[in-house]
Amino acid sequence: MNTRKIKIATATVFISGVLLASGVLVGATLAAEEKKNDNNTYQLLNLFGDVFERVRAEYVEKPTDEELIESAITGMLTALDPHSSYMTAKNFRDMQVNTRGEFGGLGIQVTMERGFVKVISPIDDTPAFRAGVEAGDFVTHLDGEAVQGLALSEAVDKMRGKVGTDIKLTIRRKGVADAFDVTITRAVIKITSVRSRNENKVGYLRITSFNEQTEKGVKKSLAKFHKEIGEDLEGIVLDLRNNPGGLLDQAIAVSDAFLSKGEIVSTRSRDAEDTQRYNAKTGDLAEGKPIIVLINGGSASASEIVAGALQDHHRAIILGTKSFGKGSVQTIMPLPGHGAMRLTTARYYTPSGRSIQAKGIDPDIVVEQARIETIEPKSSRREADLRGALDNPGANGKDVPEKTGKDTDKKKDDADKPATPGASKNDDVKPGDSADATKPKTPVDYQLARALDLLHGLSLYSDNVARRTN
Repeated sequence: MNTRKIKIATATVFISGVLLASGVLVGATLAAEEKKNDNNTYQLLNLFGDVFERVRAEYVEKPTDEELIESAITGMLTALDPHSSYMTAKNFRDMQVNTRGEFGGLGIQVTMERGFVKVISPIDDTPAFRAGVEAGDFVTHLDGEAVQGLALSEAVDKMRGKVGTDIKLTIRRKGVADAFDVTITRAVIKITSVRSRNENKVGYLRITSFNEQTEKGVKKSLAKFHKEIGEDLEGIVLDLRNNPGGLLDQAIAVSDAFLSKGEIVSTRSRDAEDTQRYNAKTGDLAEGKPIIVLINGGSASASEIVAGALQDHHRAIILGTKSFGKGSVQTIMPLPGHGAMRLTTARYYTPSGRSIQAKGIDPDIVVEQARIETIEPKSSRREADLRGALDNPGANGKDVPEKTGKDTDKKKDDADKPATPGASKNDDVKPGDSADATKPKTPVDYQLARALDLLHGLSLYSDNVARRTN
């Protein structure tokens, strides 16, 4: 019995010794690896110091220490991803102004891709928008100087300048063989982030960007729809096309306006413990009315958060084309006395757990933007024009007179003659007599037209179901 106890005790000591030895061994290994990493870091910092001193001493033109350090930081951040960057004190101030809804420049949201400035989207009613700059355009030169080799912040700084001055952008566009130049006059860009109007009993809500004014603008517009249209409101069209994004909290607030429960978005960083989830509060400001969200390739970041949340909760139909695919979160970190850095710190996920990074939001109904043209038929013969056609005794309570060949020929002759609406056949059309004759017609927004048709159709269907039920 004593022998067994001794053996068990011996085994326990042995196991404990092994565990202790293993712990010491693992601890020693980790310590050695950490020391090795520290040594590598110190060597790399020494390398940086050597390069810094060599450039200071031997570069063909004497640079300032500030220029070298800022350039090194810029290079370090921009090498990570297209959205991380260093902002000088001036750029940081400009960014703060941007989020408040007013800034100076051309009116385009941009990113860097393949060494060129890529337009995410032009901002509505800005110089760039009026000049015809489009989402997806690549800016290759600024005033004849190549943008390759510039950091995004440097390119943006070049595009900004004194109000009233011109800048020439050289643009390459998909589907256009040759690059072309666009001259744009800088202006103070005032962003009205939310615009709304009544589209024949449909509330049209256009959000151009997500700044500090967006939530307030959306709530005001929805209240206006309910007041002016009332119970006849058939639905909401939420237009997020060419919306480059903006503030995360505003995207959450806009999504919350149309949702009464459930997750809106989650952000996940490198550490799982830092995952954050944002949920909707009770109350749907649209009062359950159908919603159609319009998106395209210029819809990015915060726009995709809203579209993804409403899509996953089946609260809205997403119509248009695939969105931009920016599914990352940037945190602005002020550097006292030296501006700030914009660092990608997390990815965001839609309520169903989708990451749309580099993928985008796929619309439920794909509708490409198109130009609508009215095609007039060469002949418009109808039943009533046929010789011997039967009368309709119930038409407007009166008998319809039988059409004769003579009448038909007369109509055909009249149709062949040019006519001006509201003018007799003897009147001459003079310049300025008709606004329609002298002014180009505003092109029809095909995607919006399809959204309105769909909402009207849903409304008619609901009314018919309600009548059958009653």
